[in-house]
Amino acid sequence: MPFEPFNLQGKVALVTGGNGGIGLGMAEGLAQAGAAIEIWGTNPDKNRTAQERLAAHGTQVTARRVDVRDEGAVDSAMSELLAAHGRLDACFANAGIGARVSPFHEMSTDAWEEVMAINLRGKFFTLRAAAAHMVERSQQGDTGGSLVAISSTSAFMGAPRNEHYGAANGGVIPMMKGLAVEYGRYNIRANTIVPGWTMTDLARPVLESEGFRSKVLPRQPGRRWGQPEDFSGIAIYLASDASSFHTGQEFTICGGYTVF
Repeated sequence: MPFEPFNLQGKVALVTGGNGGIGLGMAEGLAQAGAAIEIWGTNPDKNRTAQERLAAHGTQVTARRVDVRDEGAVDSAMSELLAAHGRLDACFANAGIGARVSPFHEMSTDAWEEVMAINLRGKFFTLRAAAAHMVERSQQGDTGGSLVAISSTSAFMGAPRNEHYGAANGGVIPMMKGLAVEYGRYNIRANTIVPGWTMTDLARPVLESEGFRSKVLPRQPGRRWGQPEDFSGIAIYLASDASSFHTGQEFTICGGYTVF
């Protein structure tokens, strides 16, 4: 018999950037566990394809075109989500972009701001909107909720020529720790998932290049890259009642890369 706290039936989960990569991997796990799903993405075709794929698991799935850089668009989309689903139990702030790498002394302000706008400020907009609903719901007697941000090992490992990406991801972790302390009284928990090298459309050009592969893959104890489905289980756990006493932490899913 399945472990009942992992049953997500009756729960609603939002995954930003949920139309591909790690986001879709998490959404698939959540859907298979019974949660109703909303995904946000900027590509309507990818949104539609992901929605159909997730709906095949027999759960309610909605998809919206949302650019998380746009504060107003995030707030409007959250209102639409609540109108469609009635509640939000778990929010996975995953949407992000890769960075245009360059020597730090040549990095443009536009390149820096572009990464910050999506990878940090977009998570702030998303989590703020989710937290507002969860606090209001909790004040009415329906406590609890899970706020999750996706960061990167670049938050604590040197990322040369990619300092803007590391800085944005580094900013996520203390934000989530603060949320864990601030909202613990409402039984709202806040945690961070820290992926290692994972084969996604975003990372594929780098991971498949022979130079990078020959240097980095031998440092992977399992001698493989992560896959989107490697994040399904942790998403289920963090959305479920099984994690009700687990907050303010980082979950590094890297195949042992950061300890080797």
